[in-house]
Amino acid sequence: MNVIFARMQIAFSEKELFIFKKIAKAAEKLQLPCYLIGGFVRDKILNRPTKDADIMCVGDGIELAHNVAELFNPKPPVAYFKNFGTAQIKLPDLELEFVGARKESYEHDSRKPAVEPGTLEDDLLRRDFTINTLAVELNKKNFGNIIDRFEGIKQLREKIIKTPSEPAKTFSDDPLRMLRAVRFATQLGFIIEAETFNAISLNAERIKIISQE
Repeated sequence: MNVIFARMQIAFSEKELFIFKKIAKAAEKLQLPCYLIGGFVRDKILNRPTKDADIMCVGDGIELAHNVAELFNPKPPVAYFKNFGTAQIKLPDLELEFVGARKESYEHDSRKPAVEPGTLEDDLLRRDFTINTLAVELNKKNFGNIIDRFEGIKQLREKIIKTPSEPAKTFSDDPLRMLRAVRFATQLGFIIEAETFNAISLNAERIKIISQE
C-alpha cells in the first residue's frame, strides 16, 4: 500500500494519551500492527468533542482488548462478540471498540456483508468516506503517525464528503451510507462531492433494503 503520512499531530489529552500508551504496550506484546481509526480521529482534527475510540489491529481485536484490560487497575470488564470479531471496554472518560482489520463482500439483496480477515488497506477501503479513513499508528515505533491514504485531511479542510472507493458500488453495497453522507454533510456543514452525490441519486431505490428503524 502506498501509505501517506500526514504532516500534522493530533493533540490528545493526558488521559487519552495514558490509555493509548497502554494499548500500544498490549499491541507490542502481541506483535500486532494497531491503529486508532475513524470517527475519533476525524473529530479530533475538527476539534469536536468525542468519547468513542475505534481501535483496529491487523489480527485478533478481541485478544487485543483482553490484553489491554489486563493493564488497568482495577481491570475493566471486556464485552466481546465473537460472531462479529469485536470487543468493547468502557472506561470513565472513553469507550474503546476493538476490531481486527477486515474486508467485506456484499450480496445484492442485503447490506450485511460477508467478512474475512484483511489488511490495513482492505480495512480502509471498506470505510464509507475519506474523512473516516484516517488512521493513527499506536505501535511504539511510530506512535502518533497519521496515515492518510485517501486525502482525508484535505477533504476535512475543504469540507467535502467523498467515498474512498467507487461511489456507486459503495452505496449499492450498503445503502445506509447514503443517509450517512447526508447526515455528515448536515452536521458538519460539508458539501457532498459531485460524483458521490450523483451516485446517491442513482442508488436511491436501494434504500428500501435497509431496516426501517
